[in-house]
Amino acid sequence: MAPRIGAEGQAPPRLRRTSGELTKMASAAEQLAANLNFGAFAKAEELKKRIWFTLAALVVYRLGTFIPIPGVDPTAFGQAFQSSQTGILGMFNMFAGGAVERMAIFALNIMPYISASIIMQLMSSINPTLEQLKKEGEQGRKQINQYTRYLTVILAAFQAYGIAIGLEGTRAASGPVVIDPGWFFRLTTVVTLVGGTMFLMWLGEQITARGVGNGISLIIFAGIVATLPSALAALFELARTGSLSTIMLLLLLVLMLGVVVVIVFMERAQRRIPIQYPKRQVGNRMFQGDSSHLPLKLNSSGVIPPIFASSLLLLPITAAQFMSGSGPEWLNTIVAALGRGQPLHLAIYVALIIFFAFFYTAVVFNPQETAENLRKYGGFILGYRPGQKTAEYIDYVLTRITVVGALYLAAVCVLPEFLISYAAVPFYFGGTSLLIVVSVTMDTVAQVQSHLLAHQYEGLIKKAKLRGATTTRGRR
Repeated sequence: MAPRIGAEGQAPPRLRRTSGELTKMASAAEQLAANLNFGAFAKAEELKKRIWFTLAALVVYRLGTFIPIPGVDPTAFGQAFQSSQTGILGMFNMFAGGAVERMAIFALNIMPYISASIIMQLMSSINPTLEQLKKEGEQGRKQINQYTRYLTVILAAFQAYGIAIGLEGTRAASGPVVIDPGWFFRLTTVVTLVGGTMFLMWLGEQITARGVGNGISLIIFAGIVATLPSALAALFELARTGSLSTIMLLLLLVLMLGVVVVIVFMERAQRRIPIQYPKRQVGNRMFQGDSSHLPLKLNSSGVIPPIFASSLLLLPITAAQFMSGSGPEWLNTIVAALGRGQPLHLAIYVALIIFFAFFYTAVVFNPQETAENLRKYGGFILGYRPGQKTAEYIDYVLTRITVVGALYLAAVCVLPEFLISYAAVPFYFGGTSLLIVVSVTMDTVAQVQSHLLAHQYEGLIKKAKLRGATTTRGRR
């Protein structure tokens, strides 16, 4: 996900634990995962219910991408969309699972919610009131989430109104896109699109609470994966017609496999800082000092930076794209400069990815808090005094590995764009889509494993209780 989408301004629970607990739990989880018995899956009734709920929710989402908004001629809009599907709208359509090309009720998808999350996280870092709310725990997090929902409605209404105006001014070969333009059409479009976005936001929260994985991430994941059959068909059609040579097709498949391998490797990469715990005496017994490590992920921000960067790029460009044919000359110039593969678009995209990689890492990991927890529980890093010096060292290491992580994200998301522009490959095979699919898959599989581990723990506890009861009866 991604650090994950949905808990705005709130660090994941694992970061609020002490460093000693975190490292010990990480080591234990790795050992248990290595011995994980997937045969227990059939007995894990709670996990099966969560998986079925998640699948049912995603099916509802996919059905919504086929319900068009009222007042739009589907044939005329399909013709108009064909002329701009290779640009920014093609990327928007990919995230929306094809809802844009059908102008469905979920055409805005979850992007306004992501944009609102970005704004609220930025405001939480500079506004003392919101920063204080963030420190108030669960109650403060709920209040910030409520503000995020209000802001989502405002942004979605703004985008929906811009789309309604753009649709009214769009004409295709078969005639105008809007059957009966006017204020009634604008109102129904705004209500429909805003309602679709708010329903998806609620659906994502339900998946997170009652399903498996992060709901918002899975909605975006489902939208991308849904385009896989058509994208593969388009790719092989290019090879069949001779537009794409067989050698180039094989190279593209090898490249995609290589990108997946790199993503998996980088997402699992860690920098482990050795932690020492001094000897301690309990009663008359002396316990040897323990040693552990503090795991710092190479990419602590996960898939968040490219999603946030894409969302911010789509926010202003969507309205401009609809008006590019009838707007002023300077607007047409901007739209052309921000087209897929253009230097300005790539430069802004890279800059936003790097910025959000550092920003989100700072949101989810606090070196001062980690150093304080180490000092409180007697842990220290060799060569550095507990407290401020330890915090400075952790921050120094975290900054260095975040540079590598940010450059990796930028390379994965941008480098394939050059090949896409050169070889006219379907937009699905961009680095951003592969990164989202692989990262969300890894995160969801990890959550399934955690549920299976919890089920195995429950089984062991029940067996231990039964053995204890049997022994007691035997003694009697």
